[in-house]
Amino acid sequence: MTEVLTYKDNKLDFEDMFRKSEKTNGHVASFLRSFREEAAGSFIKSGLPGQNTTKYKYLDLDGLFSREYYYRFQQEIVHFDINHVFKCDIPNMNTKMQILLNGFYYGGQDSLVELQGGVKCGSMLQAAREMPDIFEKYYSKAVGKANDGLVDMNTALWRDGYFIYVPKNGSPGESLQVVNLVLSERNLFLQPRNMIILEEGAELNLVVCDHALSRKLSLSNSVSEIFVGANAKFDYTVLQNDHNSASQINYNFIDQGRDSRVEGNIISLHGGLIRNNHIVKLSGRGAENYLGGLNLTDGDQYIDNYVFVDHAVPDCYSEQFFKGVLDDKARGVFNGRILVQQDAQKTQAYQKNNNILLTDHARMNSNPQLEIYADDVKCTHGATVGQIDEEAMFYLRSRGIPENEARMMMMYGFAEEIIKKIKIDSLRERIEDFIARRLRGEMTRCENCSLLDR
Repeated sequence: MTEVLTYKDNKLDFEDMFRKSEKTNGHVASFLRSFREEAAGSFIKSGLPGQNTTKYKYLDLDGLFSREYYYRFQQEIVHFDINHVFKCDIPNMNTKMQILLNGFYYGGQDSLVELQGGVKCGSMLQAAREMPDIFEKYYSKAVGKANDGLVDMNTALWRDGYFIYVPKNGSPGESLQVVNLVLSERNLFLQPRNMIILEEGAELNLVVCDHALSRKLSLSNSVSEIFVGANAKFDYTVLQNDHNSASQINYNFIDQGRDSRVEGNIISLHGGLIRNNHIVKLSGRGAENYLGGLNLTDGDQYIDNYVFVDHAVPDCYSEQFFKGVLDDKARGVFNGRILVQQDAQKTQAYQKNNNILLTDHARMNSNPQLEIYADDVKCTHGATVGQIDEEAMFYLRSRGIPENEARMMMMYGFAEEIIKKIKIDSLRERIEDFIARRLRGEMTRCENCSLLDR
């Protein structure tokens, strides 16, 4: 069953859509209904976030939602050869792959898959049925009172997503890979909901790849809750490489326990509109969070990163380092906020955003912020927006290097500082190749994904 997402007079016809959704949702875990009802009521009151708020000052959500999209209440049966549609061209990466197709877990929702070390993964909906105690213990705890209409919308409407559970001191023994595919003859509105749980002492390496394979419009509003227990280690890389008709809004809510460590890298190679929200709470003493991001934009692309790190307890460390290369009429936004609460003494927090504009028409808005209520801290933040260093260009050209090659070398060197932090060697080497070719203008999207005209 599908429903057309209607938008009239600057307002979504959400209430009717939610009621229709609930009528087809009899199989959902009963405890989820109260969350859905509360979130729906909150969204009906607040609506979409407006540009009068600091978080969404530069993002026109009204314009984005005013297009015609179809929302699927149930998983559509799509028959295709995954090896024909999608081929991950990263040799020797040795990942265990999971696939989301149009926001639903692909490959069966009948049972979770059990991997080495007691790790379980599969459909979010199936996890609610098969592991109700664990699911209910964590569900919506990281989101909390997000005070964000798009999060409320997701909570009210989601039907599936991916679920990963790593028990105490467990590890899958190999990297996991989640591939988000969009494949449809219609313009789609997607609402995936995901959950990752690492119990005490657990370890996980995760690669997430976003690929829109059909030429239709798509809008994904995704919410992920990530729980990293005491002494657990979570390393993840997100590779965003969609076409210009694909738009995505992503929320990653991360809650970290004592002495946990999280390292993330978000590489945005291509996409029409991308909004990434990273909301981190360091709730256990000694927790460490490292987040890096690289945006390569051209044409009329728009990439927006919002980062909020809450230092809630003492002796924690956080670091965010985002870089952007903007060409043509591309637009970029970085809005970062570090909150150091009153009891969070001995905090160390660092935030940096550097950008290069290759044309006079490209625009970048950067707003790093510190909000500190403790007195024994080490915190810095800063941002730069500029053009390629002409003195460095002159130096390279004086050594006989052609102008285009010198320019590419400088841009690649600028990007390398983020890329080198990726720990999976084969993934890092392939992304280095992608980026080098992207900067040379040899590719505008992932060439290794067959683009189907459907």
